[in-house]
Amino acid sequence: MTDEGVSEAYFRRLVDEDALASYLESELGPADRFEVEHLAAGHSNETLLVTWGERDLVLRRPPPGETADRAHDVLREYRVVDALQETDVPLPRTVLAWDDHDVVGSDFYLMERLEGDVIRDEEPERFANPDAREDIAIQLVDTLAEIHTVDYEAVGLGEFGHPPGFTERQVRRWSEQLTWAFSKAADVREVPALYDVMEWLNDNVPEDHPVTLVHGDFKLDNVMFGRSDGPPDGSPELVGVFDWEMSTLGDPLTDLGWLLVFWRDPKDPEAVATEFEPQFTEREGYPTRLELVERYEEWTCIEFENERFYRTLALYKLAALGEMFFARHLAGDADDPLYPKMEERVPALAERALETIDGEYPL
Repeated sequence: MTDEGVSEAYFRRLVDEDALASYLESELGPADRFEVEHLAAGHSNETLLVTWGERDLVLRRPPPGETADRAHDVLREYRVVDALQETDVPLPRTVLAWDDHDVVGSDFYLMERLEGDVIRDEEPERFANPDAREDIAIQLVDTLAEIHTVDYEAVGLGEFGHPPGFTERQVRRWSEQLTWAFSKAADVREVPALYDVMEWLNDNVPEDHPVTLVHGDFKLDNVMFGRSDGPPDGSPELVGVFDWEMSTLGDPLTDLGWLLVFWRDPKDPEAVATEFEPQFTEREGYPTRLELVERYEEWTCIEFENERFYRTLALYKLAALGEMFFARHLAGDADDPLYPKMEERVPALAERALETIDGEYPL
C-alpha cells in the first residue's frame, strides 16, 4: 500500500511483497493477515509498516539506487538497537535482521512498532502548553545524556567504533560525501561557500574529545512520545529513539551540536531551511539552546567546549545531507518532494554556517 504522494512504481522498488511474505512465514510462522505500507517520514532510510497476523512491525531498509558510502547502514542500526535493549535508553523491541537482498532488494531489519507522536513540523495539541513543552525538551536532552553515559563495553559495543581521531574523520567523511554529491549536481549549480566552511572545519578540529556511544542523528523528530501508555495526566513520555544508522563510538559533542542546529530560540534570525528547522521551539515553555546545554553538562559532566566548531560542523553535515538528497533527486532515485528544494536550501545553509563561524549566530 502506498501513501499519498508516493508512486506505485517507487513502492515496488522498496519491497517485493510476495518475497517478504514468504520470508516472514519462514521466520515468524504463518499469519492470516499481511499488509505493507510505506511511511513517508524522514528523508534518509526508508520505513515500511508491516502487519503480520496480530503483530505490528516496522521494516527499515536503505533507499533504492546509488547512495553515499555508509550513509544508510541499517544493519549497523540494528546492531546498536539490539545491544541497548536492556539499558535505560527508550527503544522499540528488535525482531530480526537480514542481509539477503533476494527478499526486499537490500539489507533490512524488523522491529516492533511503537504507538505515539513524532514531533516534526508542529507540536501535537495535547503538548501545546508551557509545562508539556518543558517536559519534552528535558526528556529529549536527558535521553541524549543517557545515551552518552551508557557503559558501551558492558552491552557488547566495545568494538563498535574507533574513537581516536573521530572528530577529524567526521569532517573528512562528510567532506567526501559532499564531494560525491557535488559531482552529481555540478551541471545544475555549485556551492563554493561550502568549500570555505570545509577549510575552516579542517583548521579548527579539536585535538581532544571525550569518548561515548554516539547516536549520530539525535534530534526531536527522531524520538517518539507515547500516546496511550503514558502518564494518566497526558504529560509527555519519551518512549523510543529511532534512526541509529550513523551510531558509533566517538565524540558526544557532535551529537549535541547536531541537536542544537534543529532547535530555534526566539532571538534567532529568519530560518534558512524551514523544512529542517521547526519554528515551534521558539514558543513559551521550550528551553533555549543554552539551557539545554547547561542541563546536558550537569547530567554528563561533559563541557560543551568549542561550541562554534560543533554547531558549524552540524550545519555542514546538514548541507551535505541536503546535497545528497539533491543528487538523488537528479538521478531519479527518490520520490521525496523535499529533495528538489535542496537546490536553494543548501547554499542558504552554507551561508548560515559562515555566519556561525563569524559569531553572528550565537548559542
